[in-house]
Order: sequence, then structure tokens, then C-alpha cells
Amino acid sequence: MSSRLNPQPLEWIDRSEQITFTLEGKSYKAFKGDCVTSALLASGRQLLGRSFKYHRPRGVLSLANHDVNALFQSESHPNLRGDVTQVTEGLTLRPCNVQGSLDHDRDSWIGHLSRFMPVGFYYKAFHKPRRLFPVWEKLIRRKAGLGEVNTQWTVERQPKSYAYADLLVIGGGASGMQAALSAAQAGLDVVLVDENPHLGGSLDYQLVNEATAAGHRERLKSAVHQHPGIRVLCSTLACGWYTDHYLPLLTPTGIIKLRSRAVIHAGGVMEQPAVFRNNDLPGVMLASAAQRLISRYAIKPGKRAVVLTANDEGYRAALDLQAAGVELVAVIDMGALSSRGEWARKLVDLSVPVWQQSCVYEACGATRLEQVVLAPWNQGECDLSRTETLACDLLLMSTGWSSAAQLVYQAGGKLSYQPGLEQLLPSHLPDGIFVCGRLNGAYTLEQRLADARAAAEEAVAWLAGTPISRDLAACRDDQPHSHPWPIVEHPKGKNFIDFDEDLQLRDLIHAMQEGFDNIELLKRFSTVGMGPSQGKHANMNAIRVLARYQGVSIDAAGSTTARPFFHPVPVAALAGRRFRPQRLTALHQQHQQSGAQFMEAGVWLRPEYYGPTEQRRSSIQAEVQAVREALGLIDVSTLGKIEVMGPDAARLLDCAYTMKMSTLAVGMTRYALMVDDSGVIVDDGIVGRICDDRFYVTATTSHADATFKQLSKLIQCAGLNVRLVNRTGSLAAINLAGPHSRRVLQSLTDIDLDDAAFPYLGMREGQLCGYPVRLIRVGFVGELGYEIHLPHSAAVTVWQALMQAGSSVGIRPFGVEAQRILRLEKGHIIVGQDTDGLTNPYEAGMAWAVPLKSKVWFTGKPSLALLQSRCQRRLVGLRLAPGTPQDQVKECHLIMAAEAMVGRVTSVAFSPSLGVVIALAMLDLPLADTAEQVEIQVDDGQRIQAKLTSLPFYDPDGARQRVNLEEVA
Repeated sequence: MSSRLNPQPLEWIDRSEQITFTLEGKSYKAFKGDCVTSALLASGRQLLGRSFKYHRPRGVLSLANHDVNALFQSESHPNLRGDVTQVTEGLTLRPCNVQGSLDHDRDSWIGHLSRFMPVGFYYKAFHKPRRLFPVWEKLIRRKAGLGEVNTQWTVERQPKSYAYADLLVIGGGASGMQAALSAAQAGLDVVLVDENPHLGGSLDYQLVNEATAAGHRERLKSAVHQHPGIRVLCSTLACGWYTDHYLPLLTPTGIIKLRSRAVIHAGGVMEQPAVFRNNDLPGVMLASAAQRLISRYAIKPGKRAVVLTANDEGYRAALDLQAAGVELVAVIDMGALSSRGEWARKLVDLSVPVWQQSCVYEACGATRLEQVVLAPWNQGECDLSRTETLACDLLLMSTGWSSAAQLVYQAGGKLSYQPGLEQLLPSHLPDGIFVCGRLNGAYTLEQRLADARAAAEEAVAWLAGTPISRDLAACRDDQPHSHPWPIVEHPKGKNFIDFDEDLQLRDLIHAMQEGFDNIELLKRFSTVGMGPSQGKHANMNAIRVLARYQGVSIDAAGSTTARPFFHPVPVAALAGRRFRPQRLTALHQQHQQSGAQFMEAGVWLRPEYYGPTEQRRSSIQAEVQAVREALGLIDVSTLGKIEVMGPDAARLLDCAYTMKMSTLAVGMTRYALMVDDSGVIVDDGIVGRICDDRFYVTATTSHADATFKQLSKLIQCAGLNVRLVNRTGSLAAINLAGPHSRRVLQSLTDIDLDDAAFPYLGMREGQLCGYPVRLIRVGFVGELGYEIHLPHSAAVTVWQALMQAGSSVGIRPFGVEAQRILRLEKGHIIVGQDTDGLTNPYEAGMAWAVPLKSKVWFTGKPSLALLQSRCQRRLVGLRLAPGTPQDQVKECHLIMAAEAMVGRVTSVAFSPSLGVVIALAMLDLPLADTAEQVEIQVDDGQRIQAKLTSLPFYDPDGARQRVNLEEVA
């Protein structure tokens, strides 16, 4: 049955455009402008979600971006808030935190165990017996969390922008618009932001039926939109305050980083729920939520309504319900009717029953509200001898407000409790921060407008350098709009303080009884205010409970620290636009023509493999086999390439690398391992000596710039006479590897490649295809190979010549993935993959690269001298049983011994040369020395046996490249 009303004067929906969406496979209709919640309510659905802990049925609460129990999952986004997410055509949704369906949640039985799950039970349970913890862990992980991240998401780039203003006004209600207008008329450049799609705030829902407000609404909206000095940003959240009034503004298209000279906070107040048994049933909502449903979405929130109030606003809501055609059963006033104003008198004139000095003791119903039990209320106690039961399907709560002052707190402002208003209000404001409106205790429309003008005048004077003194209380109301204790105890509980975390009144009492009677401790132990709404509807009542338990004032009980962000911010918005530069090698077009599939390597795009995506595995294996059996060619232009020249060049390299470079012969190269001052591996490469005072250094792709920077730093610190030239961008590099590499290369170069003239680890200069080149005989992939370093402009010609010359032997380009397998077969590490931010050479099995005795000093030597005897883990080789699925074991899978983690896999791949899956793993000592096999825990929890084996896996004698790993003196 539809709950849609006739058109409302200020509704947000466009009835000319109908939209279809689905929830749990069922189709629903909506109008453009509907949010998910309003569209579902319009179709008659009241049950919108399930609570986090007990899976209780939940419906609308605030309709103000705080309804975290109405969370939905779309195909691309988790945790969509139904009360603010607009419906789009074809939107497909399912509820979060539900096992089965909304109507039949298989986890609803958890609520029956609530007595066995008191606050903090998770800190004390599941630890013993220890052997059962893995069982509990799996269950907890399966039940924990809300939405699911789609790992195949579509990239959404949201650019960040920057803006400046004299004055930022936060809040687009009556006071915010008036403050912005007054400041702009005084000549200030003003930015006005509001989280809603339209300006107006409570003028457009709470006072929508007030004739006296209509003129102010029209005047303010028209003047603000037309004023050239005001920039209006709707659907924009000011989500944090940082030093010198730097505020991130979250818009639908990204974050604006705004620097403002001053800020006026006019964000209003957040309505607070009353606390009584079953106050979370669908059909129980805040009065302001019902008013938003009626005015914004033309939704009739119920048929028979009861209003629980402790202020004038509850009577205004009751009048709005009656105007919308809702039968008004009764108004339950926690105070006296004599203290109410004009709205209450109008309601009495309509003969609506008003129960004074009464409260709701209990809401009743299985999956939605069916009736309420009320009782006389006197000084926080119920008289249960005189209860009454009223049948209804809608209960509105209007018992109090809390200032939306989180950003004021973040700026260093202080709030204190005002007994006259029963509300925390600003008492001290730092320079450049101003407040107005209901946030400051001004409740009537006249008070709010006057307070806004005063705040604007104060801000204008302060910015002009002539500050004036303003009494913050000058425009505040003298009547309370919040009840000091809207909390009703019940022996059966289920009277919720925090709807996010399913926290009941008894939970907070038990936490305080256990000694957590400080507001910050209470928050952390009970998790009150730590849910997705960040305590917006829970913190005030929690403070009241703490103050009463301790017998102190609200101010003495204190409030929790407010930290950015004021509201959850999508990670995509924080990430912003992608600013990483993207570099292409000189051979990029050649790779494209050869069918390369590209991957990112630092800032570079490199070929991952060549061939169609559906043939990825076979293509990579074919590339590996080509290198092992014939000839392969890979673009390694991304390597760092640095010329080191000068009288102190050898001394510099001795300082920078663990190996001794000053003894390196001209025309030869040496492996170069770089560590930091703590002995941690940061880079590796090779150093070649061109002449006595000139060297050629290579570095890894990702660390090229850092290596250049480190060498430059050492020159300055040691006062060395050395000149560096970074040639990474000006030189290309190609690695030709395979059994036929010498024969094919010799046909194109004048350099003698004979083994005697050009030994392993040698470096020679000459001509190749008419271009000057530098050849280095290296063996990273474990085959006879030559690195060709040549001018950037010559790369394409040489690449094409090599491909043509090698065509007769089956030459084939190979990508990064094949290179990784080839080097894995040889047991060569990749810095940053097989090492982490703590790995030293002893752990990486590279003690041979640390000549502590033959070098007086190098960066990291003192640390390595200590670490030599403190090694606690080591990199080892693993061989999996033949037939093990190629993708079953992955990098970072854990190695387990019983229930203890003893290592992790760093590199793993199927070896086409060996026909089995091989891996490198960082394994704890003494297992790395004594174990014959280990267990690897894979994704599904299964454990796979792996046998320890010596390194390298392939060609252990180095016959194909003649490797010598002895320490070089």
C-alpha cells in the first residue's frame, strides 16, 4: 500500500520522472529525488535494516544522515545510507548485516542470547581453551563488519580543489542564511555550505506549516542566491577543522580544501532519542524525521500516532501529523502542559488527548510498533501502578536536542551545560570561530535571526581588526527544549542508548560498575558513540547516564574528544585525483605492437606479458621457456642509471654500498647492495668501473631517485669531490638473454663477445647497429645474457634489429612476470618483495655481500655488526609437491607451526623449467635451519605442505652463467 501524500509545497521529489530500483530482487517505484528510505516507505515497507549486534528489526530513526541501521549494499558501493542516498534508475540493492533476507534474517536468534553477551564480553571470552580460538575466530570474522568491498570495483577518481574565502558559514538554515547575508552585505567574500541538496534547514520541515516563517524563507533564499558575494555549496559537508581555519568540504564530486579567514558555525542541533524499552522498533522515530518525511518526500509516516515530547517542538510535529492525515491518538508530555506555548494550545483546541507528567514505559510489537505502554513520570521514576496502553503504529520522540558543535570542539572551543536549556552550549570560542542559531541555544525564529546578525557583526569586526565583545547568551531562549533525564529504566532492558552498537542502558551501568566511569574509558570499553553515526544520537544520553551514576554535574562528567572527521568520508574522496606521473620507455610503442599487457612499476608502465589476457598463464610460461631454451628480450630501461665521476668516486661508492668498490677492476662490474643506517636493505643493483675515477651505477626501478638522492647526500656529508649525472631518462636499456644471445648479438656489434675477452660480470663499450652502447654481462635471469645500455633515441632501432637477427632461433620478447619467475628459479631477491622494512642482509641470506672485516666503514656497518649475531629469521627456498595447483599458494600466505605463525611466503610461482611450484619464504629460526618441510595456510584455511630446499632452484652450479657468490675483498 502506498504511503505517498499529495504534493507538498516544498517537496524535494520530481513526480514527473519515475524511477525503478530493486531491493532483495523485488522491484520498487520511486520519484526522482527520493532517497532509498523514502522510496521504500512510500511502497509500504517499514522494515529497513537489522541492528549490528542483535539483528533486531530497525526502521527510520532520524532521516538526517544518522540512520546507520538502514544501510544498503549496491553492486559497486558498500554501506549506503538509505536516508540520504538518492535512488537512481536500475539501482540494485541488498541490505547490509543480514543473513537471508530482511524479513527472515537467520541471525535474528542472536538477540535471544543478549543476556550472555553483556558489554565488553568480547574482551573476556574466547581465549580459553586456546585450541578452540581458531573456531571462534572464523565465526567472529564471518559475523563482523557490515558492507562488502567489491574487489572488482570501477575506479572513481574525484579531483580535489582549493578555495579561499573571508568567511565560511556552516549550515544553510535560517541562522546560517542570515549570517551569510549580513556578512556579505558588509563586504565579505562568503562561502555558505549545507549538507542537504537545498537551503532552508528546519525552515523547510519543522516550520513548513508556519505562516510567519514563509516570508523569512522567501526573503532569505532569494537574497542569498542572488548576492554576488555568497557562494552557495549544497550537498556539501564540512567534515573537519584544521589549523588556521583549513576545512575539507566534501562535495558529491570531491573534496574542496577551503582556507577561510573566519568561520561561523550555524549547523543547528541534532534531535536525541528518548530511552525506553523497544525504542528501536520500526515505527518509532524522531519527530524531526517524520517532519522531513512529510515535507521533503510527501510520505505519510503512519496511520495512528502517539507523540512523546518534552518541548514545544513535539506539539509542532503533532500538528504536522494531523495536517498530513495521520490520526493523532495522544501526546505524552514528560513535563507540564502549562510550560508549553502556542502550538500546544492549538493542539488542545483540537481536542487531542494530552497526558502530562507521563512517559513511554515500553513500545510493543514483534517486527514493528503495535502499541505503547505509558505511565506517570515524576523526577525520573515511573508509577507502574497506573499504566495505560495505546494502540498505534507510529511513535514520535521529541525529548531533546544536542548542538552540532563537533567542529567547534575541533577548533578548540568549549561547551558547558546550561541548566536553563538542558543543553551543552558554547561557552568559549577561539579566535575566528563564531556561532549562532540553535547550536547556540537560540530556538525561536526571531532569536535565531537576531543571533545570526550578531555573529556576522562580530565576525566582520574581528576580520577588520576591531574586535567587539559579544554576549553569547544574549539571544538564547529562556525555556528548556530538552529533558534532563529522558531515560526510562526497565527490568527487561532493550532500552537502547546507542542504536549503532545495540547498547542498552544496563550496558553502560555495568561498564561503570567495572570501573570504566570516565567518559573516555566508558566510550572505549562499551563502544558507545563509536559506530558509523559517531555518537550523534547517543553521546548526550551516555553523558547523562554517567553523570547520574557518579552523582556529578554534566560538566563534571565531561564529553568525549571530537576529532576529524565529523562525518564518514569515502576513501575515493580522500584519495582524490591520481597525481602520480606516468612514464613510458622509448620502446612503449614497440611493446604495444607486440601485444603487451602493461602493469605499473613505480611511475613506469612496463609490459607484464605479451599476448591476450585470456592466455596470460600460457604466454608467461612460453616467455620463460624462450629464455631458457632459445632467446628472450626484455626492456629494462626503467632501471636507475647514474654516472659517478671524480677523484673521490670510489670512496663514495665504498661508503654507499656494502661491497668494496674501490678494488673493482676497470671494465668489470660488481653486485651492489645498499642498506640504511639501521642495516635494512633498501636497494640493490650493479656498479661498473669505466676508468679509475668514473663508475656506472644501476639501481632498481622503484628506488632510482632515492639512490641518486642518497649518493648526493653522502657527497655533501663527507665533503667529497664527486659529480653525479642521473641518466635514467636519457638512456634506454635492453636485456638479451638465452643460450643464443652471444651469437645473435655478435652479428650486430663490434665488441668482442668471446668469453676470454668479455667475461661474466664484465662491462664493455662499443658500437651496436651504428650507435654507441655499453654492454654489461649479467645473469639476473640465470642465462647467458647481456644488458645493453644505449641512447634513448637508438632504442627502437636496436630492438628491431635484435628481433630480426634472432628470428631464426625463436627470439621472443618477455615481460616482468616472466622475469620474476626466471629470477625466482635462480633464488635472486626483489627488494621490497622478498624483503620488508626490517630485513637485513643476514636475513636475506646475503652475508656474502657484507664484508665486515675488509671494509673500515660503510653506511649501516655498525648496525650490521650487531645484527650478525641476532638474526631471528632467514629467507629460504620452498618446493611444493608436484600437482599442487599453480595459484593455490600466494605471496604473503602465512607459514604455520601448530597455531603459531612462523613465517610468510614472499615470492611464489610455477616454474616451467622445473615443473613444480617454487617459492621464497621468510622463515623464523631455528626452523629455517632445522625444518625439512613446513605448512602454508592458504585462503580457505587449508594447509599445504612445502619442502625446504637449497637455493638456487635452477642451475645451482651456475654453469650457464658462471656465478660466484664468494665475498669480494
